[in-house]
Amino acid sequence: AEAGRYVAPRDAEAGGTWIGLTEGGLVVAVTNRWLDTDRDGDRSRGLLVRDCLQADSALDARRIVERETDARMYDGFNLVLADARSAFLLAYDGALTATRLDPGVHVVGNVGGVINGTERFAVPERRREFGEERAESARSVADALAPGSGESGGAWLDRAGEVLSDHEYGACLHGDGFGTVSFTRIRTGSDPAFAYADGPPCETEPAPVSLPAGFGTAAADGAESQF
Repeated sequence: AEAGRYVAPRDAEAGGTWIGLTEGGLVVAVTNRWLDTDRDGDRSRGLLVRDCLQADSALDARRIVERETDARMYDGFNLVLADARSAFLLAYDGALTATRLDPGVHVVGNVGGVINGTERFAVPERRREFGEERAESARSVADALAPGSGESGGAWLDRAGEVLSDHEYGACLHGDGFGTVSFTRIRTGSDPAFAYADGPPCETEPAPVSLPAGFGTAAADGAESQF
């Protein structure tokens, strides 16, 4: 990533990314969204994430996605945008649905998630059994990551890493030809941090990534997000 703009892993195949942090404190993250019918996207979803990482704010990024999905076709996705002022979940299955995220814990995956404390799942029939497993995993993670009384953001983020690497919760997957291949931890606010593991979290400890000077200084005081 270019200094002073954003930090993100790069997809070596399509050139996009799936998660990143901008110097202004905007976090963008995308997941696949399973649908009953495959969509032939005109463009990689990772490039859409890259577009969002050049936005000034979560609201600006939302407008970018709205314009893009009006103009082109993408495969299904769930996209999270969050900065010091606002946060959104954008769900796309050929049509775009936007939900404003309240302060709290949200768990988003490829069949939906637990959003604003409410279960919002859409499991396609053709992947019913595995999709139900993904939904149950999201429920378990959301339950486990309810904030403790007086728990700091840093302590919560450490605990989140432990939950996501624990196979009991089903977030870290190992299958034949598929599975979890990386893990990213992001903290925004006045003391931002970015850590990346080039491997599954059950096997690979995330390593801190050096942020360019001035990163996070554009974020509003007192606002913090953990991913």
